[in-house]
Amino acid sequence: MMQMCLGATYSWSIYVQPLKALTGLQQGPVQVPFTAFYFIFPLTMMMTGTILPKIGPRICAMSGGFLFGSGWLIASLGYKNFLLTTLGIGVVSGVGAGIAYIVPIAVCIRWFPHSKGLVTGIAVAGFGGGAALVSQIGGYLMESMNKTPFETFFIFGLIFMAMVVTAGSTMHFPENDLKIVSRKKDVTFREMISHPIFQILYAAMFIGLAAGFAVNANLKELFDGENMVQLGITGVSLFALANACGRIGWGMIFDKMQSASVIKVNLLFQALVLMSAPSLLGTATGFLLIATLTGFNYGGVLVLFVSTASRCWGADRVSQIYGWLFSSNIPASLSPILAGLIFDTFHSFDLALYGLSALLFVGILLVHKHSSSLNNAAKV
Repeated sequence: MMQMCLGATYSWSIYVQPLKALTGLQQGPVQVPFTAFYFIFPLTMMMTGTILPKIGPRICAMSGGFLFGSGWLIASLGYKNFLLTTLGIGVVSGVGAGIAYIVPIAVCIRWFPHSKGLVTGIAVAGFGGGAALVSQIGGYLMESMNKTPFETFFIFGLIFMAMVVTAGSTMHFPENDLKIVSRKKDVTFREMISHPIFQILYAAMFIGLAAGFAVNANLKELFDGENMVQLGITGVSLFALANACGRIGWGMIFDKMQSASVIKVNLLFQALVLMSAPSLLGTATGFLLIATLTGFNYGGVLVLFVSTASRCWGADRVSQIYGWLFSSNIPASLSPILAGLIFDTFHSFDLALYGLSALLFVGILLVHKHSSSLNNAAKV
């Protein structure tokens, strides 16, 4: 329930067209709240990973839920000034998500230490899958009930606040686990960013995220044909559902493969999908296929790297290590704006899609070059 709400920003592309019509902004600027969210979210999570073991998962989850819902309520005031939408969804909700997101992951990995990949996938599946439900409800509110995006933000804000706070109140570590004190020396941020394995994971995760973000935030505009509005909403929902399935599916695969191998396979599949996208997006079937495949592959990124971090540094330090690793979302969050600006300039996403494919192949080569280090990293 928590993650279904926290992942609502994945449905952002259903609001893009109505917001452009209401505000007069172009494709690139309307993506600023989405980009701001994925800048603030990981930045906050870097700090949360350090304080979570000290204040406990319940307080983190409940306070994060309150802020997340509040952000959407503030965003509903954007009809007065679009800056309020950016402040609400981009900043306040970003802080809330950054505080709450790591909680289910850290808690579940400690409850199921022998199935890190699968349980991580299940723990974060809602973050991707929830956007499918949110996009359908949001689309219904705007299309059938004639609600503006800002009115829709207000409704969701109330729902998100109630659900995340309630679900967050149940979060706790196993009782026996509380007695276990890590004997490992704490790793400083400076030591971590200079570690070769961390650098490889950070770069590869950035690339995988950038590809997923650019497609997700601009998804509704990738297809320009009949029934564009309804098909766009369907595409957003399929991306979200495939994202959730990908998190569980790639998590199961991770438990059976070496870290470097499964990361390379994930990046390769995404590169091939984006290379073929320009030739498939001309039809409704092709558009829905691209939405599904990119969502499935992107879902893996949010599982493979946290599971690798747990495999390398241990479950007791995963909240701290993954908090730092998750900051790769910050540079990756610029990709939707860049893709939008390319579209505004060339009236096509083809150049952006080919560029992302090339970047994914660079990531594959980087991971392949350091495969031995990654596979033999347990435990750092």
